[in-house]
Amino acid sequence: MSDAITQLKDDHEKVEKLFKKYEDTTDRAIKTRRKLVDQIIEELSIHAAIEEQVFYPISRVLSDEAQDQTLEGLEEHHLVKITLAELETLDPTDERFHPKVTVLMENVRHHVEEEENDLFPMMRETFGRNDMSDLGAALDEARSTAPTRPHPASPDAPPANLVTGLVAGIIDRIRDSIPG
Repeated sequence: MSDAITQLKDDHEKVEKLFKKYEDTTDRAIKTRRKLVDQIIEELSIHAAIEEQVFYPISRVLSDEAQDQTLEGLEEHHLVKITLAELETLDPTDERFHPKVTVLMENVRHHVEEEENDLFPMMRETFGRNDMSDLGAALDEARSTAPTRPHPASPDAPPANLVTGLVAGIIDRIRDSIPG
């Protein structure tokens, strides 16, 4: 088990690898693009949910600056989830598919840069190794039931997001297990 920030950075790296694979495709790689975007949707949906359920409620109380960054992060998550929901049903041959993925990647990269350069250092400075490890355990637990699909209309702050996230996660995982 790793600490919270290490886990979140690992998630960022995993998504960045998917972005790079997508960027290496051509317009003819329709099935590959669909598969990569589906993986991106799942990874970002889980990541956003666990940040919103576990990490952000704690980061908000650090300072006014951390609260501002967290609120901005929540708004960035909201826009990303809207884009993910659109991509979920958009055919990869649609003229808007690739531009939408490109804008998604730009937005996520900006979000990651702000978190890693600003918010994460504040968290590290405030909380000790044991606290970060405990927070990492809480992220692990949230990850096991987090939604695997975007739900942009769902609440993104506790306590409502804890309940809706659990229900959405169960429904998503059932849907994910159904072939076809």
